[in-house]
Amino acid sequence: MKNILVLCTGNSCRSQIAEGYLQYFAGEKAKVYSAGVETHGVNPRALQIMAEDHIDISGHTSNNVEEYVNIPFDFVITVCDNAKDRCPYFPTNAVKFHYNFPDPAKATGTEEEILEEFRRVRDMIKVYSQNFVNQHLG
Repeated sequence: MKNILVLCTGNSCRSQIAEGYLQYFAGEKAKVYSAGVETHGVNPRALQIMAEDHIDISGHTSNNVEEYVNIPFDFVITVCDNAKDRCPYFPTNAVKFHYNFPDPAKATGTEEEILEEFRRVRDMIKVYSQNFVNQHLG
């Protein structure tokens, strides 16, 4: 079983969504964790748009990356440039990947317009996650 860490700035949206999808697609092939270089709490809109796609992340918590320094990660995926720049060194041979997804928490407009941005980013992360699992976990 592989250990995967998904890193974002606040571990509230993008990394939570990625954790949900990566775990869903990987099944028993991996244990997926998510963390932030800060903790901002899980965004309620992230919970909502994942539930719309039948992925329950309501049990997720917002964690600081320092909580996981003793886990031997095989893969570390940063999902925003800020986390990539601030990503601490892990004393493992983890292979690092990076994709700078837009931050849906910065969306403005009506509630529906904001939710549409969350859905758009969710769908991008879903495709990335499925491709990652197919390419790296067989």
